Amino acid sequence: MFDPKGEEHMRGPHTIAFAGCRGFTIRDVSIIDSANYAIFFQVSDDVEVRNVKITGGWDDVHYRGAPGHWCHNVNIFGCQFFTGDDSIAGSYWVNTVILGCTLNSSCNGIRLIGPARHLIVDHCLFYGPGLRPHRTSDRTNTLSGIILQPGAWEKTEGLLDDALLANNTMRDVGSPVTIWTKPGSQAGSIAISGLEATGIYRSALSSESWSDSPITNVVIRNAHLEFSGGGQFDPATKMVQAPRVDARPLLAWGAYAHNVLHFTLEDVRSSLAQDDARPILLADTVARLSLDSFRFPRVPGVVNPLVTTNVGKLEMRNTDLSRE
Repeated sequence: MFDPKGEEHMRGPHTIAFAGCRGFTIRDVSIIDSANYAIFFQVSDDVEVRNVKITGGWDDVHYRGAPGHWCHNVNIFGCQFFTGDDSIAGSYWVNTVILGCTLNSSCNGIRLIGPARHLIVDHCLFYGPGLRPHRTSDRTNTLSGIILQPGAWEKTEGLLDDALLANNTMRDVGSPVTIWTKPGSQAGSIAISGLEATGIYRSALSSESWSDSPITNVVIRNAHLEFSGGGQFDPATKMVQAPRVDARPLLAWGAYAHNVLHFTLEDVRSSLAQDDARPILLADTVARLSLDSFRFPRVPGVVNPLVTTNVGKLEMRNTDLSRE
C-alpha cells in the first residue's frame, strides 16, 4: 500500500512498540499482516516473547539498544514467524536467547545489524521459500538463515562476541550462516555447532572481516551442509569483493574465511546436489586454519579443493585433500 509519509513510502505503524521498558512480556498472541514491524522495542531490558505467531508484514521482532544502553536479557521462545522481511533483527543485544522457534522468511531468518554479546540461537528451524512474499521485491526466496553483520546500515560501537548458534536446522536458504564486520566494527568468538542445512543455493558459509581488525575466532563443529552446486570457476576473478547488504555468490562453494585470526572446521561434512567447479574452501588472510575430520566430495576437474592466501598456519587432522 502506498503511503507518502511512511518508510519507503509504503510502511505504516508498528503493531506493538515500546521503549525504555523493563520486565515486558508478550505471550500467546498472533499478529497478521502488520503494517510495519510486528513487535518493535528499543533500549528495553528483561523482555520475553513466548509462543507468539506472526504472519506477513515486515520484521517480526525487531529490537535495538543504543551505544550507552544495550537491550539486556531478551528471550524469544517457541515462536512461529512467517514474514515478508527479516524474522528477527536488531542491534546492541546482551544476553539474548532465541530458542525453539520456526522462522520462514522471504529475507533473512535472523539479521544482526550491530554488536551483540552472549547470543544463543538454539534448536530453531529456518526454511524457505517464504510463505509470504518480500514486501518491496515480491520475491519469496530465503536469503541467509542467520546473518551477523555489525555495521551493516551505519557505523555501530561495540563488539560482537560470545555467540553460539547450536543445533539449528535449515532448508532451502541462500546461505546458512553469514558473518561480516564492516569498517569500525569488531567480532570476537563465534561458535556454530550441530548445524544441519540442506538446499543451500547461493553462498558458502562465510566469516569475513572488512574492518581494520580481524574476527578473533570462528569454530564450525559437527555440521552437515548440503549445497545445490552448479557453480562455475572463473579464473579471471582473483579477489572476493566486499559485501553489500545480503549474501552473495563466492569463489568457493562450501566455506569462505577472510581476515580471521582462528578459523576451525571440525567434524564438518559438506555435500553437493550437483558438481561445482569451485573449490570447497577459500581462506584468505587467516592466522591459523584448522581442519579436523573435514569431509567433502571431490569434483572431477577441481585440482585444488582448498585455496589459501596469506594463511599463517594450516593444521589438518583426519582430512584428506587428495581423494574423495
